Amino acid sequence: MYKILIGLGLVVVVAAVAVVLYLPSNPDLAGTKEGGPRIGFSLGTLREERWQKDIDTFTKRAQELGASVVAAYANDNAQLQLTQAESLIVQGVDALVVVAQDGKLAAEIVTKAHAAGIPVIAYDRLIAHPDLDLFVTFDSRVVGELEAREIVRRVPKGTYAYIGGSTTDNNAFLHKEGAMKVLKPLIDKGDIKLAVDSFSAGWSPKEAYKTMSTYLATGATVDAVVAANDGTAGGVIQALTEKGLAGKVPVAGQDADLVACQRIISGTQTVTIYKSIKKLAVQAAEDAVALAKGKTVKTGATIQNGNAQSPARLLVPALVTRETMDATVIADGYQTREAVYGNK
Repeated sequence: MYKILIGLGLVVVVAAVAVVLYLPSNPDLAGTKEGGPRIGFSLGTLREERWQKDIDTFTKRAQELGASVVAAYANDNAQLQLTQAESLIVQGVDALVVVAQDGKLAAEIVTKAHAAGIPVIAYDRLIAHPDLDLFVTFDSRVVGELEAREIVRRVPKGTYAYIGGSTTDNNAFLHKEGAMKVLKPLIDKGDIKLAVDSFSAGWSPKEAYKTMSTYLATGATVDAVVAANDGTAGGVIQALTEKGLAGKVPVAGQDADLVACQRIISGTQTVTIYKSIKKLAVQAAEDAVALAKGKTVKTGATIQNGNAQSPARLLVPALVTRETMDATVIADGYQTREAVYGNK
């Protein structure tokens, strides 16, 4: 392993080690416990608001169980994530949790971790490796289905746009599969015309904005939009705003980001999907500590992973609209009422 790192060059190794750090939003989470298992947590990005909450909650629960967490984030760079993961492996973590920037490239992380005797959990995003130890996530098919059903309920006929996520993330394909389970029968029937059907590199709001803006610039109309997350929904809404259509065209997203929740209250976004970060991160922390201690984790579920089945935990997401905001996101403490509603 050291030879591998040396082969990458001294400058790269130093850079990788320099960014292997965790910046907790709560300073009380920065401490570690001596003698317990060490968990590596590799995040492909901190771009979306949710990921800071994931790592905070994960670390808190791991520490409650007597473990310490060493984390790294790769700033949307899949190759850098691989280098950082190699550094975590060399540091001798007892288990590795990975939010993959690129699910295919991250398979190399699993191979190298296993060579060092380290189990790997794919967190929220699937890693394309047949011997993945565990996949902990919310069912992205259900997320796409929930979004599409709510938009169809509001706009049963018309011109639709589907703005997908990143093609390097398996969740983007699962989300589309779920959405199309609802939309395709209506497309085949002729009730819905799918005028835009596009993915967004890196889940980028700018890519989503560009796609929607380019379409609207032709003078074409759109009656509803299903977007793969709140970031891409934000890019769509920016494009709609420039045409005076924000609030008139229903838009769906996922993640329950604060800005998305605020948009739902103001009326420019129609729905988001809340995936309880607390449930996801706590479950993953408990599983990671168990694996780090050499225990077997039984889930009773699997997910197709190439030509193999990977053990999985598939948690259930919740639909969030203006009507359900208080009973979901706010009741769970994920966002505060003051932040979401402001002075309203």
